[in-house]
Amino acid sequence: MQVNQKVLLVYGQIGDPRQHPLDGNVTVYHHQDNFPSTGWPVTASHFKVLVHLVPGPNRLRFDFVSPKLSTGSTHPAIHSSWICINYLPLVNNPPLQLVILLGKDSDGTYDAVPERAEREGNGLEMAIRKYRMAAYLWQAFTGEQMFRNNFGRRCFRFEEEWQSGSLSRRDLTQGQMRNEAKIHVVRTEKTVAELRDLNIAQQNENAERKDELFAIAKDAVRNHFQPQPGQKQYVSVLLLDSHWDTQSQMITGHAALGSADDDIKMAIFGSHCLQSYPSCLEEVVDAFSDCTRTDTNHIANDCGEAGSNWESANLGIGAHLHEVGHLFGCPHQESGVMLRDYVRLNRTFLTREPFSTRTKTQGLKVCLPNDECSWHRLDALRFRFHPSFRLPSDPSPTSDDSVQVWPVENGKILFTASSGIAFMELYAEGDTFCHNFIEYLNSESSPNGLPRQVAVTESELRQRVYGTEKEKKKNIRLVVCSGALGSYTVENIGDLKSKNSLVKLPKNQSGFKSGQLGQSAMEGSEPQQLLLECAFIKTKLLTSIKVYHGYALDGIEFCYEDATSQLFGKRGGKPGGDEFVLDTRRGEILLGFYVRAGLWIDGIEILTSLGRKSGVYGNAAGGTGYVFSSILSQYSKHANRLEIVTL
Repeated sequence: MQVNQKVLLVYGQIGDPRQHPLDGNVTVYHHQDNFPSTGWPVTASHFKVLVHLVPGPNRLRFDFVSPKLSTGSTHPAIHSSWICINYLPLVNNPPLQLVILLGKDSDGTYDAVPERAEREGNGLEMAIRKYRMAAYLWQAFTGEQMFRNNFGRRCFRFEEEWQSGSLSRRDLTQGQMRNEAKIHVVRTEKTVAELRDLNIAQQNENAERKDELFAIAKDAVRNHFQPQPGQKQYVSVLLLDSHWDTQSQMITGHAALGSADDDIKMAIFGSHCLQSYPSCLEEVVDAFSDCTRTDTNHIANDCGEAGSNWESANLGIGAHLHEVGHLFGCPHQESGVMLRDYVRLNRTFLTREPFSTRTKTQGLKVCLPNDECSWHRLDALRFRFHPSFRLPSDPSPTSDDSVQVWPVENGKILFTASSGIAFMELYAEGDTFCHNFIEYLNSESSPNGLPRQVAVTESELRQRVYGTEKEKKKNIRLVVCSGALGSYTVENIGDLKSKNSLVKLPKNQSGFKSGQLGQSAMEGSEPQQLLLECAFIKTKLLTSIKVYHGYALDGIEFCYEDATSQLFGKRGGKPGGDEFVLDTRRGEILLGFYVRAGLWIDGIEILTSLGRKSGVYGNAAGGTGYVFSSILSQYSKHANRLEIVTL
C-alpha cells in the first residue's frame, strides 16, 4: 500500500463485531521505533488510529488488548497484526501554506482559560504546535475521504522543513528533529487594537467593513510570499489575535472566509477555539473526548455550537477546513464539510462520542463511517482534478481550462473542452445548493479519462432535475466543469435552444454560435457580424491576420490574397497593428483562437493548422483563457464581445 501523506487515518475491526463485540485498546508500534507508540480506544470491536509515517516502507504493528480476553491472567493477552505502508512524499504539487497572522504589536498569545494557560501555555510556540496538528488532521481526513470516493489516497501536501518535531510528546522532550509542516509567522502592519475593531468584526451585524480582515490578511500574505505574476499560492491563515470580547459578546479579530479568486487562494479563521485543539497525536483522543464546559468568562462559545472543549475543537478545526474547501474552489453544498457537518468531525477520529451540549443528547455509542462528517462527492470531484491533489501517475495537466457550449441541431447541446468534461452541476429554479449532477469520469477518449465532447438534450436534463421532461416553464441553471477546473455557467437552459443560436450562412448552410465572451457593456458598442469569406468562397485565400490592440483587443483584420480584407471591430491601439502571416505554400489555414476575456476581450492568440501560435496580442494575463477551434466567424463590435460560429 502506498500513500503520499505523513499522517494516515486507519479504520479497522477486531474480529467480527456482530458476534463478539470487544472493547479495549490498540497500540501502534512503528518500524524500528522511528516514532513513539500511540494508544487508541476500541469500541465494540471498531477502532480508528492515526499513524505517523516516514518516507519509504513503514512496518507497523497493531497490538490489541482487551480486559475481556485477559480475565484471570497476570499478563494481558496481546493480539498482534502487522501492516506495511510505503510513504512517498510529493514535492512537485503546489503546497497548502500554513500562516499564523499577528498584529505588529501582538504578544503572540491566544484566548485560553487561566487553568489551561498555566498548564500548557497559550503562547506562540503552543499555537504553532496546535495549528500544525490541526492541519495534519485535515490531511488525514481528506486523504481518507478521497479513498472512500475511489480516487485513491490523494491529498494536498504541506511545505515542510527540518525542525524540532512536535507531533509526539517524546519528540518534544528529547528534542528529536523531524521534517514537519512549516508554519509561517507573519505580522501585519495593523495593531492588535485595529484588528479587534468591532467595525470589522465579521460577527457584528452592524460592522461597516466585514471583509476588511480578509483584505488585511491578503496584503500581509502577498508581502510575505511575494508571488510573481501568474504564480498561484494556496494559503491557510490562522488569525492569532482573535479575542472573545465579553463586553460586546462578540469574537473580535476573527473572520471565517475563503476564496479561490486571484493568484492567492486564501482561507482565514480565528484562534478563539485554539485552546481546545490537540498539540500532538497523543492528545487527539483526549481533545475530542473532553467534556469540560466552555467558560464564556474567558473564551467564546462560537455560534452556540462550542459548549464544551471537544465541540470547540470540532468547530475550530472543522470550520477552518470549510474555508480551506473554498480556497480549493468548493462552493457550499447540500451536505458535508461545505455545509456545517464539521460539527461531527470528531467521529472521523474516535469510535465513541461524548455528551453534546449542542444537541443536549448523549453522543453515539459507536461512531461508524456512515455517521461521520464527509466531503461531498462534488468536493471530491473538484479535488480529483486540482493541481494540489495530483499524483505522479496522473497525465500532465493542460493550461487550457476553458469549456465551450454549442447548441446544435435536433435540440442537442454540445459541451467541449480540450482538458475534457469532468462534471455538470444542475440547479433547479430557486436552488441554492446543487442537488443533481452528472459525472463524466473513466472515459477512454482522452489520457485523463474525460471525454472532450459531451452531448445532452434539454429533455434529458429536465427529466433529471424535475422528474419529467414536460416541465418546460421552469428554468435550469447549468455549471459545466472541465478537467482543468475551468467552468462555464448557463444561467437559463432556454437560452441554448437551437433556434436562438442558429446562424444562417451562404449556400443554405447553418452555423451554431458559441457562448459569448465579454459583456459588450462598453459605451459605443454596436452589434456587428462578420463571416469569414474564406470559409464559404473556395477561391478566397486567407494570407494574414492583423490584430489591433493596446492593453485590450480593438479589432482584427483578415487579409486575402486578392488584396481585399475584412475588419472586425476597429483599427485602434497600436498604429498599424501586429500582422501574423500564414504559410500558404504549406497549406496553413486559420484553425482557431485562444482568447483572454473578462468584462471585455483582453487578448487573443491565433492558432493554425500547422500547430503554430502567434503569441497573445493584448493583455496575456487579463481575464480568463478560452480556446476556440473550427472558426467560421466572429460577432460584435469594438472587441468587447466575441462569439464564435462553427459548422
